[in-house]
Amino acid sequence: MSPSPAIDVRPNPGPVDAAERARRLENPGFGRYFTDHMAVLEYAGAQGWGPPRIQPYGPLTLDPASSVLHYGQAIFEGFKAYRQPDGGIRTFRPMDNGRRFATSAARLAMPELPAETFVLTADALIRQDRDWVPRKADESLYVRPLMIGTDPFLGVRPSERYLLLFIASPAGQYFPRGLQPVTVWISEEYVRAAPGGTGFAKCAGNYAASLVAQREAQAQGCDQVVWIDAVERRYVEEMGGMNVFFVFQEGDRPVLVTPELTGTLLPGVTRASILTLARDWGFGAEERKISVDEWETAAQSGLMTEAFACGTAAVITPIGAVKGRRGSWTMGSGESGPIALKLRQQLVDIQYGRAPDVHGWMHTVL
Repeated sequence: MSPSPAIDVRPNPGPVDAAERARRLENPGFGRYFTDHMAVLEYAGAQGWGPPRIQPYGPLTLDPASSVLHYGQAIFEGFKAYRQPDGGIRTFRPMDNGRRFATSAARLAMPELPAETFVLTADALIRQDRDWVPRKADESLYVRPLMIGTDPFLGVRPSERYLLLFIASPAGQYFPRGLQPVTVWISEEYVRAAPGGTGFAKCAGNYAASLVAQREAQAQGCDQVVWIDAVERRYVEEMGGMNVFFVFQEGDRPVLVTPELTGTLLPGVTRASILTLARDWGFGAEERKISVDEWETAAQSGLMTEAFACGTAAVITPIGAVKGRRGSWTMGSGESGPIALKLRQQLVDIQYGRAPDVHGWMHTVL
């Protein structure tokens, strides 16, 4: 149960007391509260990565000239730790997040952290703050790795120094209404990513550029924005910070379709897991382009029966209605569809240890 001796652990001398921690865990929300510690790694040019350490969670001190504040060298990841029936704790596919973190780093000219070190460090933080992992159904500990450039230099070049942090936050439902279907807005004015850009990376700038479109969606009475491609302006790519799936009915066989990975959208870990589960069940599972026109036509004809978004934070969220400047339509009855609900249930059952993990997705922390 103790962390690796290679990790320097500096316990927080003033942790949140048990009663206050219990109060916060009663209704954690999402991203509202943080655990007592954070993990820190530092990178210094030719010296490379220093050893990981666990230290009290707290503010950072940055030079005003730090490159992240001027040129946006910042990437992040997100995955969860789940309490198991026997009281143990496991994470879902953390090596995949570690590999994607390295891919994001390479795209932003940042140093790559080995995925094994990524997982080892996350494990140490989770073990240190094990009491923050919720015990309620459908709650978890969300782990957020973050790397920023810290070189105090105003020339436009990659930083030579970096700070990598792991912070953790107890998490309940991502959307306030829980599993209720969301209404989405198709953005035609703004673009999330273009070929050759950073769409496949979890780059902070991608999310900063999305905020104005999300605000537009909310002004239209919608919960989330749907992005279309930057070239032809007709193909669906992502929904906010999540991947999108469409369910077609071909005879008695459901076929799941998700936009193909062209380099402009994020290769989601949950996305990959859903494709695997669909094939396990004998469903069709396709990765291809799907246009907004096809979405509308297929939904209105009944050929497309469901649409849903997926990601680490929300798992699976049904889409009930679609709005855009060209019109609006309802998905099926506007309620959560059976395929989305079945997939979600299977995923969370695996994550919480209630179903067999036949693909070896779960990683034991303790």
